[in-house]
Amino acid sequence: MPIKLVTTVAELHAQSARLLTEKNGTSQGLVPTMGALHEGHAALARTAVEQNDVVVATIFVNPLQFGDATDLDRYPRTLDADLALLEAQGVDLAFAPTVEEVYPGGEPLVRITSGRLGEKWEGASRPGHFDGALTVVAKLLHYGIPGAGLPAGKGAHGEAGLSSYRAYFGQKDAQQLALVRRMVADLNFPVDIVGVPTVRSADGLALSSRNRFLADDEREAALVLSRALRLLEERAKARQPLDLESAQAMVESQPLVGLDYFDVVDPDTLEPLAENCRETPFRGEALALIAAKVGPVRLIDNMPLRS
Repeated sequence: MPIKLVTTVAELHAQSARLLTEKNGTSQGLVPTMGALHEGHAALARTAVEQNDVVVATIFVNPLQFGDATDLDRYPRTLDADLALLEAQGVDLAFAPTVEEVYPGGEPLVRITSGRLGEKWEGASRPGHFDGALTVVAKLLHYGIPGAGLPAGKGAHGEAGLSSYRAYFGQKDAQQLALVRRMVADLNFPVDIVGVPTVRSADGLALSSRNRFLADDEREAALVLSRALRLLEERAKARQPLDLESAQAMVESQPLVGLDYFDVVDPDTLEPLAENCRETPFRGEALALIAAKVGPVRLIDNMPLRS
């Protein structure tokens, strides 16, 4: 079935309610994106389609999470290609609102705050980024509640209550995923958050909309990020000391790469696990986080670690 594009919240509610009714559906999935879609986004969409009767993908470049207006302006807008990719995965609806539709009164005076969890790692390098990201995610999660366009108190079949509701986020943005999960838990949002594993190119580079800005030599240099993460993964599986310093040295030996941070943290709190990074044999679970500038392009990546 061809994907349907809607641009207003009213249209989104009406069309998702119609589809739930027509499909006799009991579940709805939401895939929030900023467009410039690639195979990583396709994996999110496919997972949502497999698990839900109706799937909505959002395409919205959120100005609140860009600290630099130039970065916002150069973010790629590829709506036609994005719609084609989503349609190929079986997504039912694409919601591509204007800034005025999402923020009708201008920039919101009240926002979600990411708290201490959002002040470290990416938050330290990009102040305010996660407050902006969580604010728009909160709005999108509300917009996508299934059955919102049906009569009050009715589900897709006319029974009381809402259909099952899931939202899909990539594990590549590990800190964002952790923050969204905390927001949903702490503020009692009626949605299940599903993390989808990072998709990588054949040479190991994590897929990102920013990869298109890398020159050939920069892209080759960027592979050191995934190589360093794989090294830690191998040591964790073998229950060896992670020796984070040697992995850092590997990254720093690449002249085109400027390391921002590289550490091993608790997957839930994102606090460093220093005791597992040096001489202690690794046990349990952790998350390795890395961020670096490769030429002019800032890239992030991560790797779950399990002994």
